[in-house]
Amino acid sequence: MTIKLIAFDIDDTLLSSAKVILPSTIAAVHECLARGLKIVLCTGRPLAGVAPFLAELGVTGDDQYVVTYNGAVTETVSGRLIISHLIDRAGYAAMTDFAAAHRLPFNVVDPQSAIITADHDLDPMIVVQAYENRAGVLIREPGEMPADFAIAKGVFVGTEAQLDAAENAVRVAFSPRFSVIRAGRQFLEVMALGIDKGKALLALGEQLGILPEEMMAFGDEENDLAMFDAVGTAVAMGNGTDVAKAHADVVTASNDEDGIAKALASLVLGDTGV
Repeated sequence: MTIKLIAFDIDDTLLSSAKVILPSTIAAVHECLARGLKIVLCTGRPLAGVAPFLAELGVTGDDQYVVTYNGAVTETVSGRLIISHLIDRAGYAAMTDFAAAHRLPFNVVDPQSAIITADHDLDPMIVVQAYENRAGVLIREPGEMPADFAIAKGVFVGTEAQLDAAENAVRVAFSPRFSVIRAGRQFLEVMALGIDKGKALLALGEQLGILPEEMMAFGDEENDLAMFDAVGTAVAMGNGTDVAKAHADVVTASNDEDGIAKALASLVLGDTGV
């Protein structure tokens, strides 16, 4: 079946290990756009954090889309909201209390991209988040926020060892009410129940009249598995985790070895010689 929509994770997938988009990827995406395909960046970042990559790829306008906050928000590239699934202030407060009790660095991200934490001593990963997302950081307790305040996701951060030790406790505390996803070795995210990249893509497909079999997705990590399971063709990067590769239909070269361009050439663009 013809591919009509291609979804890309960003970190370690769209971006090389040097945190840049390879020229081969840009050229292949330009060819896909010229053929009328939808190019959807699916990421834990907000729109502001992906805007530079969209511009570099030439993905513009109100008829191209992004899935942000790992599926909590879907919007057009120009910023028109399509779907959102947010967490209320009570949920935000429960996560903040848990983080304080377990001495885990923690922050939340609101739909306007601000990063908010009750931690006065900022963990380095929170600073990295703010930089990558082009966001400011606010030091606030939940009680300081308006009663109707809602968040896109909560994020436990720290070292890989810290999160390995805490992950089960986080899942026990929050899985009954929320979705808990290990978004990376240093990120453990809590979102609205049942929300993930895969469900967001399926909902977007319904609105656009695109079937799951007409979708392709590229990823490398645990938070890409739902996306892999949702689409007709799942492509894992050669640098991806063993779990991601096991869930994929195809394993391509790494993010430093033109993996996206090679897969698009053989699976979408019809050039098997790449």
